[in-house]
Amino acid sequence: MQEASDYTIHGNHQHFGWDNSIPPVSTISPGAVVEFECDDASAGHLTDQSTADDISTIDFARINPVTGPIFIDGAKPGDTLKITVNHFAPSGFGWTANIPGFGLLADQFSEPALHIWDYDEQSLSPCAFGRFAKVPLKPFAGTMGLALAEPGPHSIVPPRQVGGNLDIRDLSRGSVLYLPVEVDGGLFSVGDTHAAQGDGEVCGTAIESPMDVVLTLDLVKNQAWPMPRFTTPGPVTAHIDTKGYEVTTGVGPDLIAGARMAVSQMVDLLISQHNMSAVEAYMLCSVCGDLRISEIVDQPNWIVSFYLPRSVFD
Repeated sequence: MQEASDYTIHGNHQHFGWDNSIPPVSTISPGAVVEFECDDASAGHLTDQSTADDISTIDFARINPVTGPIFIDGAKPGDTLKITVNHFAPSGFGWTANIPGFGLLADQFSEPALHIWDYDEQSLSPCAFGRFAKVPLKPFAGTMGLALAEPGPHSIVPPRQVGGNLDIRDLSRGSVLYLPVEVDGGLFSVGDTHAAQGDGEVCGTAIESPMDVVLTLDLVKNQAWPMPRFTTPGPVTAHIDTKGYEVTTGVGPDLIAGARMAVSQMVDLLISQHNMSAVEAYMLCSVCGDLRISEIVDQPNWIVSFYLPRSVFD
């Protein structure tokens, strides 16, 4: 059962960068349950009627909107904000795009591409990726963060020590995220909600999907973690583990180069096995495949592996 919220922060209270001078939209007591209305990463620019042509008209000054900020009464620098993820209310609409100039293999995929997703927001049953696959869904918020002590504005795109655009798909229902507070009140915001994503989000987008998020915001006084940390309520890949994986690897002295090798080989494998286009394979990798560091001690070469769950082809 969904926990009742103490506050609702509507989607019109959104901003597009981190800046500790942005006035808070609400002040809450520690332990309050807050519902946030969150837009998708395009700020509503892409709809269920959009085509790849619409990617070129995205306003990059308005990407990844976040709802907030929230002032947590009593939060001070040196404290930690404890965020418990209670519930998601997905919209049923999502999109995945190849955006030229963005993504791990941007040099190989220079043309825009777009896939529109239509999923059941109640059952969250696996969602069809054309005729090729069905992707299991696992909603989460890609961006949860606090204001920095350093005066802004700061871009919303890179993650930082106070959180932000973390894009960690395991920050799903039941997880608890801890963020270090750098300014009075913390000034917490959330957005960039996803219906599913692979670890790495290799093409630069997941299943980008507007949805409501219910969080409990609490304080751990006088305990500052230097970086974000989190806990999960249980296994993190049970929704995709059922049929095993196809795995490709990259071997060499550079982790980014190794990641590129692993993903490029998986794209080639999907083309050969399932007769999909290269960009379709690339986008599928982004929404359900996982990049992992398999070995980082046997110098001078490290191993990066890319895991693609066979369950999506059932």
